[in-house]
Amino acid sequence: MVKAVRGMRDILPDQSRRWRLVEDTLCRVLRGHAYEEIRLPLLEFTELFARGVGEATDIVEKEMYTLADRDGDSLALRPEGTASSVRLLQEHGLLFNQTQRVCYAGPMFRYEKPQKGRYRQFYQIGAEAYGLTGPDIDAELIGLGWACWQALGITSMVELEINTLGSGAARQQYRDALVAYLTPMKDDLDEDSQRRLATNPMRILDSKKPAIQEMLVDAPKLPDFVDDDSAAHYEGLKSLLSSMGIPFRENHKLVRGLDYYTHTVFEWVTKNLGSQGAVCAGGRYDGLVERLGGRPTAAVGFAIGLDRVVLLHELAHEDALATATDVYVCVADQNTMSKAMEQARLLREALPTLRVRLHLGAGNLKKQLKKADASGARVAVIFDAESEIAGGLTLKHLRDAQLGQESLPFGQAVERLRQEIC
Repeated sequence: MVKAVRGMRDILPDQSRRWRLVEDTLCRVLRGHAYEEIRLPLLEFTELFARGVGEATDIVEKEMYTLADRDGDSLALRPEGTASSVRLLQEHGLLFNQTQRVCYAGPMFRYEKPQKGRYRQFYQIGAEAYGLTGPDIDAELIGLGWACWQALGITSMVELEINTLGSGAARQQYRDALVAYLTPMKDDLDEDSQRRLATNPMRILDSKKPAIQEMLVDAPKLPDFVDDDSAAHYEGLKSLLSSMGIPFRENHKLVRGLDYYTHTVFEWVTKNLGSQGAVCAGGRYDGLVERLGGRPTAAVGFAIGLDRVVLLHELAHEDALATATDVYVCVADQNTMSKAMEQARLLREALPTLRVRLHLGAGNLKKQLKKADASGARVAVIFDAESEIAGGLTLKHLRDAQLGQESLPFGQAVERLRQEIC
């Protein structure tokens, strides 16, 4: 039997219902903040991510899925959405002398060790803003994340961590100081840290290994290298977050793993998913548009890891998942099937938010009602020859024995369903 590729998982119908609930909720919040949707291709030229994300990052060095097409061009399955967003907006002339607020959703791909909350095909929803330089847009995006957690009912399960990397020059000065500090200890570093020392040394700050963290106790501190303008921007952000009532914790070891970040960086983290703590991450990347061939453009954004947010939602709302069916139409007389199909269609038109399932495959009414009950439906509609003649519907209330069964004209039946289920 052929099975799914390792790290590429199936999402089954009952799981998909929760995914849809989470996705719809997040997208509704984004739309409410006037972020417009863009749709990104799965394949991009590998060069886009090498230039944008950074050739020395783990993503480009070890984790991208790349292939050569028939013309010999190197293509990559997108490992993240920001570089693609910049490419899309730049290519279509939507950045120069303009401000943009956009969002996207879809699968990303990285060759990582699969584990709970981490897959080789994973899903993100991202929001990004371009052309705005002040700390107010940073605060808006962080507030947008907070609004997402409120809408999902998981605010008690996440915590905001923030930091500033300073300007690109300040970041480079800190990088050089960190390398100078760690180089004499190179032989004591683990294999990953040794590699990062030569390519992306600030990622060593993210190490989860106690021995590495012990070595970093006396290392140069990032705040000591932050320039005055960046410090003022950061103080402005903290002031806005406090006035918005959004709790946060400063984490001066938070640096993010992608080369394009400068100034503000932030993560929403959780302690409820073991080692997979980050559920949303972002920050400023004011130099990225220029790095990809455009004119200097301020930019800031975040990406939500849907796989982990769905897990949090399941922990917080284990029993809140909707059933697959609201109304189950039983066909007591198979000679009326065509009319029953028509009535089911009219019900869907009259109540578009309801999920109406029509019983197919015959069977006596008792068995059909058992299937209706097992489907999770709240009401069974019994359609027979008498219903066809009368032009009405017989409703059997499956979750409220006191309501029992009643026959109503079609219009009244629709209103009863609207009151009971919608």
